[in-house]
Amino acid sequence: MVTAVAPVQQGVSRPPTRDLGIITVALLAVSTSGPLIAATAVPALAIAFWRNVMAGAVLTPIVLLRRRQELRSLDRRERGLALVAGLLLALHFGTWIPALSYTSVASATALVATQPVWSALISKLRGEAVSRQVWIGIVVAMAGALLLTGADLQVSGKALFGDGLAIVGGMFAAGYMTAGSEVRRSVSTTTYTALCYTTTALLLLVACLVGGQALSGYDGRDWLKLVALTAGAQLLGHSLFNVVLKTTSPTVVSLSILFEIPGAALIAALFVKGQQVPLLAVPAAALLVAGLGLVIRSSSRQATPSVPVE
Repeated sequence: MVTAVAPVQQGVSRPPTRDLGIITVALLAVSTSGPLIAATAVPALAIAFWRNVMAGAVLTPIVLLRRRQELRSLDRRERGLALVAGLLLALHFGTWIPALSYTSVASATALVATQPVWSALISKLRGEAVSRQVWIGIVVAMAGALLLTGADLQVSGKALFGDGLAIVGGMFAAGYMTAGSEVRRSVSTTTYTALCYTTTALLLLVACLVGGQALSGYDGRDWLKLVALTAGAQLLGHSLFNVVLKTTSPTVVSLSILFEIPGAALIAALFVKGQQVPLLAVPAAALLVAGLGLVIRSSSRQATPSVPVE
């Protein structure tokens, strides 16, 4: 667990080699999310609620037993940012998932994938350095995402509303990453994620109750899929992304998450009946790699401090 406080990063800096390895593991974990959700007969927001409440139920006892002193010592800013991150994550789920009911999966997936663009814009608005090469890398990677999803933006009132929800979902995801990177400068991953996921679960509970989404009555297989979703995509995937936010730019993390698209497609083709690997998966993945490489290379001259690991 990373506990030392790293110096404040400015702009889009090159991630440490250790972080690249962690990001790879996190991507493999979150790539299971889409196929599991597609195979689970549970309302969309209820899935989001249960994956967060289960994760919070795992992490909160650990914090109370091993991180109680840290929890007590959090200042108002740290607590506030963790709660804001939880709010933004809930808003991401609350806009992105309903978008699928109004527009095509391809459109919603492509538009929510604008997350790295919003992350870079947030960095720019905060006065951080975002070079031209970073923007070029983002455009190249976005082209790969669009190629793979085959974004078929539809012209209708209902579809445009769904497209708008997906874009807003990407904005909230970028805000969640940015808020998390601020908290992770001084707060451990376990404490931060426990606060964040618990906040998200409580807010999604309200949304489910207001929206009349069933929170129980599922069969045993669906409960097992919810547990698998929590253990993989939530605890291993999201939490590991939160680990690297201490030393890696939210823009780089957001850009790397685009690799979830080909990863999920491959896993779905292997384990979900009726799914096939898209023909454009290979060239799309190549564009994603090239785009991320440009972003990382653009800041390769910047030294990244090493961070002690306990």
